[in-house]
Amino acid sequence: MDRISYRVALGGIVSAFCLVGMFLTGIFPLLYILLPMLSGLLLLIVVMEVGSTWAWVTYAAVSLLSLFVTYDKEAALLFILLFGSYPILFSYLRRVKPAVLRLVLKLLFFNAAAMLYWHATIYLLGLTEMAEEFAKYGRYAGAAVLAILNPFFLLYDNNLLWLCELYQKRLKPRITGR
Repeated sequence: MDRISYRVALGGIVSAFCLVGMFLTGIFPLLYILLPMLSGLLLLIVVMEVGSTWAWVTYAAVSLLSLFVTYDKEAALLFILLFGSYPILFSYLRRVKPAVLRLVLKLLFFNAAAMLYWHATIYLLGLTEMAEEFAKYGRYAGAAVLAILNPFFLLYDNNLLWLCELYQKRLKPRITGR
């Protein structure tokens, strides 16, 4: 479907669902990680249906609007730095042929996003108490946390591939009737 109206409509619908998910982080604060993750997964549909260019436009719109709509700014940062951009980057990273290079690129992106999130949370949102609490655990506490989070990110990455296949084989035929 190459019509521009289809692309705009799909981007708008996905943006609306993403913003609802981001808005719900203020109502269900315990889900401040899960809801941005689910919102980001919706961008996979845009990537698969109309391409990554429109997915980037949708991501930019949701990122900007989530800063205003979302009560939990940490959740908005998670979406902007990781869960919104990674499903789009995932489509590019799938094409990298040596599996080792692909893995290194994925982990580099995740660790860079995690570090940006850490610094943005402290310096932009002013949560200096978090840095003080972390300092109590020693010099290498941040590296230890990243080492613990990397396998969880790889699990998320593996599930993205599974969700792409699920959408293509099961959901898309039911939605489109083809």
